[in-house]
Formats: sequence, C-alpha cells, structure tokens
Amino acid sequence: MKTILVVDDDYINLATTREVLSNEYKVILVKKGRQAISYLENGECDIILLDINMPEMDGLEVMHKIREMEQCRSIPVIVLTGDSDSETESRCLKEGAIDFIAKPFVPAVMLSRIGRILELEDLRRSLADRLEQKIQELSDIKSKARRDALTGLWNREYAEEAVDSMMGSGISGALMMMDMDNFKLINDNYGHIAGDKTLKMFADTLRKFSSDGDVLCRIGGDEFIVFVKDAVSKSELSVRAADIINDMSNKIKEANYETKSSVSVGIAKAPEDGTEFSKLYNAADKALYYVKQNGKNSYHFFRDKLAAEKERSEKTVDLKYLKELMNRADSGHGAYQMDFDSFHHVYNFIRRFVDRSKRDVQTLLFTVSESDNSQLDAAETDLAVETLENAIYTSLRRSDISTRYSSRQIIVILMDANSVNGDMVANRIISNFNKIYTGKSVNIDYGIARLDSESENAAE
Repeated sequence: MKTILVVDDDYINLATTREVLSNEYKVILVKKGRQAISYLENGECDIILLDINMPEMDGLEVMHKIREMEQCRSIPVIVLTGDSDSETESRCLKEGAIDFIAKPFVPAVMLSRIGRILELEDLRRSLADRLEQKIQELSDIKSKARRDALTGLWNREYAEEAVDSMMGSGISGALMMMDMDNFKLINDNYGHIAGDKTLKMFADTLRKFSSDGDVLCRIGGDEFIVFVKDAVSKSELSVRAADIINDMSNKIKEANYETKSSVSVGIAKAPEDGTEFSKLYNAADKALYYVKQNGKNSYHFFRDKLAAEKERSEKTVDLKYLKELMNRADSGHGAYQMDFDSFHHVYNFIRRFVDRSKRDVQTLLFTVSESDNSQLDAAETDLAVETLENAIYTSLRRSDISTRYSSRQIIVILMDANSVNGDMVANRIISNFNKIYTGKSVNIDYGIARLDSESENAAE
C-alpha cells in the first residue's frame, strides 16, 4: 500500500483528507512543516500533500528543505492551496511541486490526481531502474573488456589512460615494470596450466603489496606493471619491490617448481623520469633490462642507471683499462656458462661467425633421466643436473659455452669441433660426471648436431 504524507495546519482538512484517502492508501497526518521534516528524516512516503499557507514554516520553505534531503528529492509534492495567484504557483513549481489541488477540494478530483501522479511515478522509477541497469551492464562490459581475462588485472590500454589521467591531474608516483625470470621453463617443464597458475599467483602478489588507487596491469605474457600512486620515497619503493620478489620466490618454492624462476623489477619515478605513461614505461623498461643483464632476481631504478652512465661518461678510459674491467667477471677456467635467456643472443652471434669463417661448431644436448631402478624427486634431479654442469665446466675449453635449458637438460656449444670430436667430448663429460656424482643412479643421454650457418638455414 502506498503511503501519503499530508501536511496541513487545519484539523478539518486533515480529517477530510484521511477520510477520502484511507481506503486506498496509508495516510500520515502532520500539522506543521517541522513535523513533516522530522518524519521524513527517518520515515518514508510515496507522495506528499502540502498546504502552502502555514504558520512558522510555510509550504515553500518546507519544499525547499525537502529538496535538500537526498532521500526525499524525488518524492512528488502536490500543493494544497486556496490561492490561485500565478506568482505563488510559479514559486511552487520552481521549488519542485508537481501539481496543485485547490481548496476546498473535490474528493473524486483529489483521488484522480493522486492516482495519476503515483502511476507516473511508478513508471518513472521503473524507467530509471532499467536505465541504471543498462548503464551498469555497459559499465561491466567496458570493465571486462579492459581486464586481463586470466589474472583479472587491468590491460595496457586502461593502465595507460589511468596513469596519463592521474599525472595530468598533477598526481606523482612511480611505475614498476616487472617480469618473471625463466618463466618459459615452467610452461615447458610443468605445462601451460602450471604457467597460468603462476601468472595468477603473480597477480595475487601484486594485489597483496598494493594500495588503494594503484594501477595493476598485465601487459602480456609474464610482463606486469604497477603504477604506485602519490609521492613515494625511494626506500618505500625498494621495500615494496623486495617484498614482491620475496613473496613470489616463496610461492614458487611452495609450488615445487625446480626452474630457478624469479622476478626482476625496473622502476621509474614521476615526474623525475617522465610525466606521461609512455616515457615512464620506457624508463622502467630500461631499468628492468639492466636487472636482466646483471643477474636478475632484483630491482633497479632508472635514475640509478642514468647516474651510472653519467659517471662513466665523465671518465675516459683506454682499451687496456676496459679489457681489465671486462675480464673481472671471467674466472678464466673451463667452459663459459650463462643463463638461457641470454644464451640465444650468443647462439645467433656464433651462427654469424660460422657463416663467415666456415668453421665446424657442434651443438650437444644432454638430458638427465631416471634409470630403470630409481625414481628421482626434484632435489635429486637438481643434484644430478648441478653435478653434470660441474662436469661440463671442468671438461671443456674456455672457448666452449653451456647453458641450462630446463631442470633436466643442458645445452653445450663446442667451437672448432667436428662430429667425431663432439662424441669424444660428450663421452668425456659423462665419464667425469660418473666420477663425481654421489646421488641415485641416473641416465645421461646426449644428442649432437652441427650448428648450421644462417645461409645454410636459408637454403633449406
């Protein structure tokens, strides 16, 4: 049943109104404007019948107060008046009255007007609800289109717009760009379902160490960015980057992924390193590249990279100094060992070398597997592979190169070696492995192939 609030200082009018309306509506009667305001602060009604001429607070003032109350702004008001003055009607309409009923009122006319207005109000509310529903549906569709389907984080399009909007409003912050080291090995060794699970874990880690207003985004693959909103000190950013790296490392250990996967982070600050997304992104990407080239599993600030470059630019060196500097990272013994992410650059360089020099270069692929009588867990497999790496390192020349492809396979590049030499080297490595290996019995298999030049591949 609809509720009608009647505000009139005349007892006879109140009694008559109740008699006319009470059969169809719930009727609330008050004599003063302040009583009406007091009721509306906690009570509800569907329509208000308001006398315009009242002591203390007249109908116009009551309407003005009602429209200031957020919960009452849409309640239709019908003015009860014996004054047909056009100026009064104009003021009532300006304050929000929807209709007038002249005193003394005719019951049939009053019921008809109230019924019509309530019917229109129901229609208005229905249309408003449908419009709100459609707006929400469109908002949901737009939001989903800007979300990464796997992780639920924002996509790059949204992140770029959001960051540019914030910086355009004078908001400072920092862009952290990060990706997972050796993520491909998780997909290769454990399958893409495990890879997807890892990306979701990464997203959860970012949420864990984010604040309200930060923009979390998956760029694609294993690359993510976080825009940290508002001015943040370098020490705070360092703590957050370290927390992300450590939390993800623990999750990878808990998942028993034997891939040496980790997280690298590059950080650019606004406005120092840029005042728009593209410049911050490029700066953070360069800082991330620095981390990838210097051991991974860490973070670096673009500003620090610039400082190091500036320091180098201010000091001129000769070739002797440069040679000594570059040689400090080389122990000078055994095969050159490197991570797989950097290995393909060297591999392609060697292909160019083979193309020009026409020398023989062999590729060996060693695989560790269980013997017929033993099953290896992750720790035992890792021991076997580390021992094999040691055997490779001590068995090869300084000009040869090795890299771990996965938790069970190692690639070796033998410079200036034919297939016969390659088989001899492979057997020597296996022999040295057997001498120093102390774990469960394993099989070490290998394949050998000549490294083709770029021109030979093109001819095929």
